[in-house]
Amino acid sequence: MSSKGRTTMRLDKLLGNMGFGTRAELKKLAKAGWITVNGETIKDPGKHVDPASDTIVFDGEPVLYREFVYIMLHKPQGVISATEDMRERTVLDLLDPPYRAFEPFPVGRLDKDTEGLLLLTNDGKLAHELLSPKKHVPKTYEAIVEGRVDEQDIVQFARGVILDDGYVTMPAELTIQSCEEQAEGSFISRISLIIQEGKFHQVKRMFQAVGKKVVYLKRVRMGDLRLDESLPLGAYRELTAEELAAIGR
Repeated sequence: MSSKGRTTMRLDKLLGNMGFGTRAELKKLAKAGWITVNGETIKDPGKHVDPASDTIVFDGEPVLYREFVYIMLHKPQGVISATEDMRERTVLDLLDPPYRAFEPFPVGRLDKDTEGLLLLTNDGKLAHELLSPKKHVPKTYEAIVEGRVDEQDIVQFARGVILDDGYVTMPAELTIQSCEEQAEGSFISRISLIIQEGKFHQVKRMFQAVGKKVVYLKRVRMGDLRLDESLPLGAYRELTAEELAAIGR
């Protein structure tokens, strides 16, 4: 910390955090003259810099350092909401190396077979704010359900559903979008559901509790952050300024 209260950090740590190389690699590149700070070639990557005010250039390209990264991912089926796994493909495997260098993690989780909005960040404070049970951040899902979802289910969900382990859910807002008969006595319902908590497999277990089965599930909103429907499955982008403001960043 400088006398003016600005935060400084080692140059190699800054560049390493942004995926430019390991400490050993950066030491060699610095000696080869690849790095400049405020126009001066830096041979010692251990030099402390202020990322907010110093002009850092790596191999002719300006380095714009950020402490935090906020990524919207349109999660596809078949990947798990984890940072690493020995057997399964994770959501981090969908990111390019420069983003993985920030060591982001999923805020909450979506089941392996669930699609939709997933926020990835390295901002632990934000993650706590969005996931804290005390906050009751609403999450909106769209689902296809085997069975005839009706007004009785709407009332039951609004009261709270008793799950298989005896837990009573908080009131949820169920909306029926359509209900079509497939065969005699067989129905497929399309619904949206807003819940205020995130118990394990909660949406699936809520419908199971009323004798129905979720066959497709997609999260479209978390708090004030809405999925960009133009984002293809498996694709991602950083949040816009408006989206960052919506989540208090």
